[in-house]
This record gives sequence, structure tokens and C-alpha cells, in this order.
Amino acid sequence: MKPVPFDEAESYEPEDGWRRVSMAGSDQFSFEWFEKPPGHSSPLHDHENEQVCVCLDGELTVVTEDDEVTLEADDSVFLESNEAHRIENTGEETTIGLDVFAPGRSFDFWTDREE
Repeated sequence: MKPVPFDEAESYEPEDGWRRVSMAGSDQFSFEWFEKPPGHSSPLHDHENEQVCVCLDGELTVVTEDDEVTLEADDSVFLESNEAHRIENTGEETTIGLDVFAPGRSFDFWTDREE
């Protein structure tokens, strides 16, 4: 067993107000808790990992090249490997979410990316 207390977990803030926290996981899957301020959108991007995005509190709009869906608390969406997408907080309050990636990944995806 390998517990990861939230207040001791690795944390990363790609942009002001957009914070990600690495939860327990492995090379096969990883969990990232995140908070996203109102109006904030991740850039359109893709990755080799399959992804499930769960909206825990607030509202998120997930946009792909072919579709768009708005998630509210407890809703989720599956994104296939290499499916280009962006995730935006379209609500008026900070949104809390959880991303699950398979295979697992680290924050290197954001820190090593070229703009």
C-alpha cells in the first residue's frame, strides 16, 4: 500500500489559479485532482493517455475537434488516446475536478511541453 496524503502530494500550477495535484497512482494509471478558476481554459492539446475527466464541483466544458459537452458536479467524460481537447471552466465559481490517465503520466507533460 502507498498512501498519498493530499497536503503532501506533488502539486503543480501550470497557470495562475489552475492547480493540479498528483494523487496515488502508478505507471499504468494516474489521478490528478485539479482546480480551475472561472473562465480558464487549458490549451487545445492531445496526449497518448486515455483520459477520464470527472467534474467534482462546479461546471466544465470539454471541447474536442468534433464535439462539446458541459459537465456539472458528478458528471464525467472519456477522451480517447490522442483525441485533441481543451477543458474550460464555463461557470462563475472555481471548479474542482479529477483527471484519470491510462497509462499514468507525470507533470512532465506540462513542464516539458513546447509552446
